[in-house]
Amino acid sequence: MLRSLQGKSPQVHPEAFISEAAYVVGDVEIAARVNIWPGVVIRGDTGHIFIGENTCVQDNSTIHSESDASIGPNVAIGHNVLCHADKVGQFVLIGNGAIVNGWAEIGDYCIIASGAVVLEHAKIPSYSLVVGVPAQVKSRVTEEHIARIKGTIERYAERGQLYKAHGLGDSTLTEG
Repeated sequence: MLRSLQGKSPQVHPEAFISEAAYVVGDVEIAARVNIWPGVVIRGDTGHIFIGENTCVQDNSTIHSESDASIGPNVAIGHNVLCHADKVGQFVLIGNGAIVNGWAEIGDYCIIASGAVVLEHAKIPSYSLVVGVPAQVKSRVTEEHIARIKGTIERYAERGQLYKAHGLGDSTLTEG
């Protein structure tokens, strides 16, 4: 469901797939081939949220920020992720159940492991493999990791287009 709030409406590229069971409200911009799955909540009520091309936001994840936020392009946000980051670079995988707290910045080509908790104001350098509670850089991302990130993004982009081709999803704006 797409909803306007205080005169600001989600802007969705026609090639994006948004599940009819997702909730996207306010100042949100969604680029081409983004796919938003059931149970996702994206709240652009305190700042502009931009989601770049080919990004997937998997089931039951939440994206919100206390300021403007930019995600991607080419990001895989796993199931049940809570993302309050100000910036997530390109070719990033945020694993299932991870929490990225407010004002955090994630560089390019990073993996945030499942269940990791990235603390407020953290600055994660590009090519980092991040694990733990609180999250810490464990090592440098390898070419194998990057291939895995790209494979996940490609599979979800194709799956989103498959759903869209079968008439699933909803991009109808409802005024609030």
